[in-house]
Amino acid sequence: MCDLVQNLTSVIQSKTLAYLKALSRHNNRDWFEAHKAQYLEAKTDFENFISQVIVQLSKAEPRYKGLEAKKCIFRIYRDVRFSKDKSPYKTHLAAYFHTGTKQNEGAGFYIHIKPGNSFIGGGRYVPDAASLRKIRQEIDYNTEEFKKIVSNKNFKKQFSELQNIKLKTAPRDYPKDHPDIELLKYTSFIVSKPLTDATVTGKQLMKEVTASFSTMKPLLDFLNRATD
Repeated sequence: MCDLVQNLTSVIQSKTLAYLKALSRHNNRDWFEAHKAQYLEAKTDFENFISQVIVQLSKAEPRYKGLEAKKCIFRIYRDVRFSKDKSPYKTHLAAYFHTGTKQNEGAGFYIHIKPGNSFIGGGRYVPDAASLRKIRQEIDYNTEEFKKIVSNKNFKKQFSELQNIKLKTAPRDYPKDHPDIELLKYTSFIVSKPLTDATVTGKQLMKEVTASFSTMKPLLDFLNRATD
C-alpha cells in the first residue's frame, strides 16, 4: 500500500514555491547546505502532496495503489556529467506515476512543480525501439480508436494535441503514402497542461490533477496495452 505520511495535503505550500525561486537564484552547494532545513520542508511538503495524489489516482487506476510517494519523486540532484550547465540542483520538483518496470516503465502520469512553469503531463516519452515498434503497430491496427482518443473534445480542450516529437520522414517499416503516416511518425506520445502558481497553491489543484488524469487515462491505457 501507499507509504502515507501524516497531515496529507492536496495543495503545494506557497513557501515551497518560494524555496524553489530562491534555489534558482543561488544554485550552488554552499547555499543549498546553508538552507538545508528549508529544502527538507519543501521535500516533505511535496512528498505529502504526492502521497495524496496516489490516493486519488488509485480510485481511477487501482494498480496505482501499490505506488509509494518516495519512489515516484525524482531526486533534486542533477546529473551534470555530460552537461555544460554545472548547476548541481534542479529548480523544480517532479513525480512520475506508472505501473511498469525499470526495463519498461510504460506510459504514465507526470507532475512538474516550478514557479512560473508548473504543468501536468503524461504519456510515453522516447520509448525504446521495441516498445515504439509495438505502439506504432497498435496505432496502425486500431487507428480509429487512437484518433477518437486524441480528438476527443475534452482531451483537446485540456491538452490540445500530442507534442510535436516526431520523425520528418516515414518510419522504416511503413510506406510514405500510408494514410495515417503522420500518426506513425511520432517518436514520443506526450501531452501536457500548464498550471499557474495560484492553481498550484490553491484549493483547485487536486481537482485539476484528477480531472487531467481522467481525461488522459484512455491514452495511457492505449499505449500500455501496446507494450504490456
